[in-house]
Amino acid sequence: MCAGLAYTETGGVRAMPGEGGATVMTEPVQAAPQSVSSQIPEDLALEIRRLAHDLSNALEIVTQTSYLLSTAELKAPASNWVQMMENGVSKALDINLALRNYIKAHSPR
Repeated sequence: MCAGLAYTETGGVRAMPGEGGATVMTEPVQAAPQSVSSQIPEDLALEIRRLAHDLSNALEIVTQTSYLLSTAELKAPASNWVQMMENGVSKALDINLALRNYIKAHSPR
């Protein structure tokens, strides 16, 4: 973790006290898993799949940009920001995969 940066349990973005008002991303709060195993209606599943696909394409752009930035020799604090972005990109890819798997498991086809 970068010096002066911390994650919280509340989710969102906040300024760190005593850090000159620096803004940091925080961990999202995850809801408890639902025990209902109902199917997503097919018309909604198709639209959600389309949106998840579009999200995957956008994440691919961010992933590639993050990689390219990581190859540049950046000085602090820019190098710290790239690391934060890489961590965020990794989490976003994991969430997107979980979303796609959920859609697949809970849709008719």
